[in-house]
Amino acid sequence: HATKSRAMAARSRGARNTRGSRRSRDQDEASASRQPPKSQEAEDEDMYQEPYRRVIRPLNQLVLTDAERKEELTRVLTANDPNVPSNVTKYNYKDRTYKVDPPGPGDALAIHFSLDGCMLHKDSPEAKEQESYREQQAEAEAEERKRLNQQAQEAGEDEVEDAQESGKNQFNYSERAAQTFNNPLRERGVATVPPPVISFQATVSQWEIYDSYMQEYTASQADQETSKQKDSKKASDDPGLDDGPAQPKKAKDDMVHSIKMGAALKILERMVNQNAEDEIFQDFKYWEDASDQFREGEGSLLPLWRFSTERSKRKQVTALAWNPRYPDLFAVGYGSYDFMRQGSGMVCCFSLKNTSNPEYIFYPESGVMCLDFHPNHSSLLAVGCYDGTVMVYDVRNKGNKHLYMSTIKTGKHTDPVWQVYWQEEDLAKELNFFSISSDGRVANWIMSKNELKMEPVMQLKLVSTIKDDPEETSLSGLAGGCCFDFNRVSEHLFIVGTEEGKIHKCSKAYSGQYLETYLGHHMAVYALRWNPFHPRVFISCSADWTVKLWDHNVPHPIMSFDLGNAVGDIAWSPYSSTVFAAVTSDGKVHVFDLAENKHEPLCEQKVVKRAKLTHVSFNRESPIVIVGDDRGGVISLKLSPNLRKIHEPRDEEGNVVEHDAVQLQVEKMEKLLAAADTKPAQEPAAAAAPAAAPAAAT
Repeated sequence: HATKSRAMAARSRGARNTRGSRRSRDQDEASASRQPPKSQEAEDEDMYQEPYRRVIRPLNQLVLTDAERKEELTRVLTANDPNVPSNVTKYNYKDRTYKVDPPGPGDALAIHFSLDGCMLHKDSPEAKEQESYREQQAEAEAEERKRLNQQAQEAGEDEVEDAQESGKNQFNYSERAAQTFNNPLRERGVATVPPPVISFQATVSQWEIYDSYMQEYTASQADQETSKQKDSKKASDDPGLDDGPAQPKKAKDDMVHSIKMGAALKILERMVNQNAEDEIFQDFKYWEDASDQFREGEGSLLPLWRFSTERSKRKQVTALAWNPRYPDLFAVGYGSYDFMRQGSGMVCCFSLKNTSNPEYIFYPESGVMCLDFHPNHSSLLAVGCYDGTVMVYDVRNKGNKHLYMSTIKTGKHTDPVWQVYWQEEDLAKELNFFSISSDGRVANWIMSKNELKMEPVMQLKLVSTIKDDPEETSLSGLAGGCCFDFNRVSEHLFIVGTEEGKIHKCSKAYSGQYLETYLGHHMAVYALRWNPFHPRVFISCSADWTVKLWDHNVPHPIMSFDLGNAVGDIAWSPYSSTVFAAVTSDGKVHVFDLAENKHEPLCEQKVVKRAKLTHVSFNRESPIVIVGDDRGGVISLKLSPNLRKIHEPRDEEGNVVEHDAVQLQVEKMEKLLAAADTKPAQEPAAAAAPAAAPAAAT
């Protein structure tokens, strides 16, 4: 093949040389006609020479034989792209090993040009829709043309001719112009009533300015003298109270730290807090659980706010009390029920209007165990502590100072004070309150002019029964008091719960003996509550997992409810005589309505995860309840409609009949007592089951 190609190339070069020699010969002849004749040698050199062929083989050319040249070699052409990697390895999570990724169908695909077209297939829905649109547009134009021709014939004019389209001039802008409608202009004017104008003129001179300044200065000096006289008179009337160091004159003139500025900042803080928690406030005011309409005999609790501070996280909530005058204000006592973890106490007064920070804070030296607001003087707060002292605070005072405090000189408990209770104000007597302690004494504290006087009311003696251990009968001493409550109708009558599980009915007139002893609990009684409507009924809760309903004329419980855990506190509702709430150590809130269900609670809801609930209290006006836990938190919960039924009497048409609200609640409880079994249960069987509960609790 190479030899053939070289021969053909030589022929082509020879042909070109021949043609070139012919062209040169013609030129030479033309020039010779113009030039003088040449010599013989010059003519011999210009003669035509025959081309010859010479084969030149490259040095690196293979020398093949005829057999090797006739041999056929098969080669396979592939479409592998050398730029595409063939060893991509990926981790396979299923087989938990690395595997080579197989080549994909589009690895060797290279797109050099791509363009989206504007053509539609004639059978596609878009093309059909476009065709129908054109037909409708053509029909509309034909109808419009027909209408215009008819109008022209009626007017005697020529028919309207169709505008001919210009086919060649595609840049005829006059035919492609468009004109939009101009929006009509509107004018609007408003005429307002001009404000009243009063002309005032006066001349001001230096002496008038001086007189006005002197008048203001004289008035300020008179106010200061009046305030000094009041302070000195108060100090002379009550020398026992120390007013502290006198404030400098600049403090009264300081607007930033004035009382008005403090009140304005408090209002501003409440507004910011309510804006930040607007959804919760809307739920508190207006939300009602609509599912109560479809579940008769069941209810729910809606969590609203959680009240807590940084210093209260390591303490336990030991007391809750709502203010009798301001329904949004409540006090929380912080301490510890653990004997080995005692420290300083704290009292915080929270408000529902500002849920982020407490309104007032007091720091007693010992842990707070109980507290109570005075029913008439709503600023007085009685506090009982773990070291046996009782104190009285005025929440209006900004300083952390108490008004009264019990001492060893005037009288003092020797064990923790578990409950305090204000006595209803008697015009002939001074303000006083009662307290109960583990030292076995019920005391009355009288707020005299300079000190807090203690008067013993009763000593709680141990009561031995036949069923008790014979060895206990020889023991003498006082029973540890845990709780007490005074009757709303008979003020001299009160009941006391002890650490032994016994409940004693006592009277302030007979301090030497009990009127009645109620046996039913087998562990410490944590709380006792008289019914706010019925004068004979009270309720109790204990560490033996039970809540019991009593009639003080019957020595045994009328009803008993086992809640499966130690019951920390109970509370009657202020709106119904048959509704009460209880909290247990497993973080649950139990709400009962005995008029709806005598055996099970209407609501049993867990409100905290890893904490024990210690106390519960109902609000007197709003349908909410607050519960405290052993981690320093107070949670507010809203009751659903099924949990706050009043059961008002209605006529056949469903309208509410006029009635006495208090008498209605009394009749509800009377009906419940009449239906209850007043016979005592079998003692052996009754004692066997609760005896196992304290063991499990321990």
